[in-house]
Amino acid sequence: MTSAKAILDQATQRRATGQLAYAGAVTPEEALALLNADANVRLIDVRTRAELDWVGRPQVPDGQYANVEWVRYPGGVPNEHFLEQLTSQTTDKTTPLLFLCRSAARSKAAAKVAYEAGFTQAFDILEGFEGDKDGNGHRKNVSGWCFRGLPWLGA
Repeated sequence: MTSAKAILDQATQRRATGQLAYAGAVTPEEALALLNADANVRLIDVRTRAELDWVGRPQVPDGQYANVEWVRYPGGVPNEHFLEQLTSQTTDKTTPLLFLCRSAARSKAAAKVAYEAGFTQAFDILEGFEGDKDGNGHRKNVSGWCFRGLPWLGA
């Protein structure tokens, strides 16, 4: 089993090689390993409440999951209270935060904003929850948390 430190070191290396605007990036498997290894790590799901209701969410250890919408549903309006709501989830800006969305687009933006606001351990979860679309336009068949067979709670 890879240690939490080794995973975070790899995530930080991805920052350098990918010139990321946040602390780094983890694979879905690394995210789950971090959550299981360190009770201080938090998964911040930035999807809308509707997505959680219709699609499901990752199953992670108790107390390590929070939903802080990046945009509001309906309409895709930016959540003007994002940083305030994020801060309500953890006041320690050195806590490792793993940002997740459907396909790792919104999570990258959220990690960047959090990092710029002083959250020094803001990481993106690569591939997202549902991952990329396959040739037929369906998700969960190519990449992502669900495709990787990681635990999740269905809608």
